[in-house]
Amino acid sequence: MKEVLFMKVLRQLLGNKFSRNLLLKKLDSHIYSSFVENGDRTIHKAKVRKAQFLSSLLRCALQNVEKGYVSKNVFKRISQLLLTNSYPRKQLYSGKLEEFKNQHGKYPPNFIVLSPTKACNLNCTGCYAASDPDAGAKLPYHMVDWIVGEARDKLHSNFVVISGGEPFLYKSEGKSMMDIFEKYNDMFFLVYTNGTLITPEIAEKLEKLANVTPAVSIEGYEADTDKRRGKGIHQKILQAFENMRNAGVPFGVSVTATSENADVLLEDDFYDFYFNQQGANYMWQFQLMPIGRSNHAFDLMVSPEKRVQLYRKWEEQINQKKYSVADFWNSGILSNGCIAYGRRGGYFYIDWNGNIMPCVFVPYYVDNVYDLYNNGKSLVGALFSDLMKNGRKWQKEMGHGYDHPDNPHNWLMPCSIRDHYKNFYHNILTEDAQGESIEAEESRNDNEYYRRLVEYDEQLEELTKDIWENEYMQSEDQEERLAKK
Repeated sequence: MKEVLFMKVLRQLLGNKFSRNLLLKKLDSHIYSSFVENGDRTIHKAKVRKAQFLSSLLRCALQNVEKGYVSKNVFKRISQLLLTNSYPRKQLYSGKLEEFKNQHGKYPPNFIVLSPTKACNLNCTGCYAASDPDAGAKLPYHMVDWIVGEARDKLHSNFVVISGGEPFLYKSEGKSMMDIFEKYNDMFFLVYTNGTLITPEIAEKLEKLANVTPAVSIEGYEADTDKRRGKGIHQKILQAFENMRNAGVPFGVSVTATSENADVLLEDDFYDFYFNQQGANYMWQFQLMPIGRSNHAFDLMVSPEKRVQLYRKWEEQINQKKYSVADFWNSGILSNGCIAYGRRGGYFYIDWNGNIMPCVFVPYYVDNVYDLYNNGKSLVGALFSDLMKNGRKWQKEMGHGYDHPDNPHNWLMPCSIRDHYKNFYHNILTEDAQGESIEAEESRNDNEYYRRLVEYDEQLEELTKDIWENEYMQSEDQEERLAKK
């Protein structure tokens, strides 16, 4: 019944701009009720942040529909495909998910991240994937098809994230990713891309498919982006934005936060430019992790002090500005902490060699899709390596996920590898786990790498523990006291 009401309000918003403010308040009230008043056992302020983020996401999308930047048909289809499946109760009581749990002893992850190719037409400084135009590694089309089919039919997921390399460069067996998007038209795809290959023709195809949203990588403004990605790239990105606006394709932006652009990301004008002027529907922020080509680029990491400032800026964006921004470290509150290791509500990652990893930023693997496929096994089997189980054990002990959401450890430090490297190295990483790359193996055996990350974590703990205790856990105690009166 609540989902029917939710969709009814959305339809009214699309069709009646004169009563939009009243309907938006009604929608906000419904979201608040669903997440905060009637939501799960998560601590109160975390539920408030989730409601604020979803409200911001819908507001940005609705504003872009009104401007003509997103077609109404695309918006309606995406809303039905994703938003009506976002409520925790639907996930909890879905028969297929319960059947999976009964068979395997755990709920399946909500989605997977897949990089079908390592090749990219750019050669960006510090690329996590170490991609370049000459990188030849890629999965054949029939394997990509099998993986996406497994995600839908065995993991019961309707959402896949595509990364790279550059996904729009992928071609195999006479097919491209557009063929995957068309075949699996009952699924939704978020595609991380540099945007330079999104021509008017590609944009028109994406609008017709209506199940894809590109997240285009930027570094800041033109100077910041061209410095890392190459001269003239920012102008090509702006052209891609125009192509998608003209076609009615909803898009977002993805930005890697570094020590060089952190100050830009603390400016209000930065968010105004991409949301108001360019028509972005969302923004994902990734803080540079020292892996891939940047495995020793410690000076490019956002300092612990800047990270806290970025956290405050994120709070401001979703609460006051109503911009749908998520920082995959600072916004761990939205996901109940770490979402790696194939946990319930989370995901795992498959790269261009078929290696199955806990996370895009955890470059170690035990299983490979070719081995599973050739031996007639399911993708589900990869969830039960010791590497994956160790990660989920840590998540459970620290209150990440849905096991102990009412008494979690500091979700301002959610990442198992970036924020808790000592524990990751000693208690999660297994001897049989192999490095995805030469750089990953080098990092594993590098004492200096270990020292620098552990020191970073210790500094961050000092800076965030009071915020967590005073603003999250004490506010929870106050809620409990009020409830008992």
